[in-house]
Amino acid sequence: MIRGIRPLLRGSTYSGALFAFCGAFVSLPLLPFAALPVLTWRSAPWGVQMGLTLLLWAALVAALGSARLTRRALIACARRPLGVPLPDPAPAVPRGADRWRTPLWLLLHVALGWTGGLASLVLLGAGVALPMAGQSDQARLTWSSGSVRVTGVWTWVVAVVCLLLVPLVCLALSSALRRLAPGLLGPSTAERLALAAEREHAAAERNRLAHELHDSIGHTLTAATIQAAVAGEVLAADPLAARAALRSIEESTRAALEDLDYVLGVLREEQAGTAPTRTLADLPELLDRLRHAGAVVEPELSGELAQVQGTLSRAAYRILQEGLTNALRHGTGGPIEVRVAAAPHALELSVVNGAGPGTGGGVGPDAFPTSSHGLPGLAERVRLLHGEFEAGPHGPRHWRLAVRLPARLPA
Repeated sequence: MIRGIRPLLRGSTYSGALFAFCGAFVSLPLLPFAALPVLTWRSAPWGVQMGLTLLLWAALVAALGSARLTRRALIACARRPLGVPLPDPAPAVPRGADRWRTPLWLLLHVALGWTGGLASLVLLGAGVALPMAGQSDQARLTWSSGSVRVTGVWTWVVAVVCLLLVPLVCLALSSALRRLAPGLLGPSTAERLALAAEREHAAAERNRLAHELHDSIGHTLTAATIQAAVAGEVLAADPLAARAALRSIEESTRAALEDLDYVLGVLREEQAGTAPTRTLADLPELLDRLRHAGAVVEPELSGELAQVQGTLSRAAYRILQEGLTNALRHGTGGPIEVRVAAAPHALELSVVNGAGPGTGGGVGPDAFPTSSHGLPGLAERVRLLHGEFEAGPHGPRHWRLAVRLPARLPA
C-alpha cells in the first residue's frame, strides 16, 4: 500500500506535471495567430472553425519545434524537472529523418499539458464546489450525455475522490513525459555517432598530451638529475665543468617549461601558444645536453634530414628523445650510439646503449623509477605512423631500440 502511494509523495511527480503545464502556457501566444484565418471565414460551422483553429495551432507548434535552437532549449529545460539525463545535441549533425522528433515532442508536450491542466482544474473545482453546493441541495455532476444529483454525505465522498484524482493526473503527466523524453529528445543515431567520435577525439588528444609530457618532461628530469649529480661531484675540482652542467640544466628545464605550459593550456581549454615544434634539426642540441650530463654519445647521421617532412621529423625527434632517456636511466654509462638515416622511402632510427651491471658511481639506473609506459607509448606512436618498432637485447651486453618509419605518411 505504502509502495503504491510513494510516487504520489515525490517532488519529481509534481515538477514533471508543472513542466507539462508550462508547455501548455508557452503555446498560448500562438493561439491568436492560429485563429486569424478562421475569423475571415465566419460562415463556417462552429465545429469546422474549432477544428481548423486547432489544426493551425498544431502546425505552428510543430514549426516552432523544427528549429535547432528550440531543441537545445527543450533539452536544457527538461533535464531537471523530469530527472532524465539528456545530453546536449551534437553540433553540425545532419538531422535527416530525425527532424520530426522535436516537433512531435513539442506537440505531445502541449497536448498533455492542456489535457492534464484542464482535467486538474475541473477536478479541483469539483472538489471545492461540491461540499458548498451540497449544503443547498444544488450539487449536480453534469457531462455531455446527462447529469446526476449528489446529495448528503456523497457530496463529500465525491469531492474527496476528485481531489485525490489530481495527484494521479500529475503522476500520469510526469510519467508520460519521462518515458517520451529519451526517445524524442535523446540523441539520435547520428548524434550518438558524433558524440562517440568527439569522445574518441578527446581521448586521442589526452593520449597525445600524455606522450608529450612523458617524452619531454621525463627526458628533462632524467638529464637534469644526472647533470646535477655531475655538477656536485666536480664542483670543487672543476668549477667550469660544474657551471656548464648547471647552464645545461637551465636550458633544458626552460624548454620543458614551454612544453608544460602548452599542455596545461590545452587541458584548461585555453588559447595556449603555438605548440612547441622540435624536429630533427634540434637533435644536435639534444645530444649536447646529454654530453653535458656526462654521457658519451656517438651519433651517426646520414641523408638529408632537413628534407624530412614536419610531422615525421617531429615524431622522430620524440622517439629519439625517449630512446636516449631510457639509455640514461637504464644504461651502464658506456657510449650511446645514435643512428639516423634518411632515405628516399624510409627514415631509420636506432639507439644502442650498454646493458648490464653498472660500472660507475654517481647516479645509477636504480635512481630512476620507471612507469612502464615508455616503450608501449613508443610502440603505439610508431604504429600510428605505420612504421616498424623493435626494442630488446642486442648482443650480450647491449640494448637496442630500432624504428623504421615510411618517408611519406599514408593519407
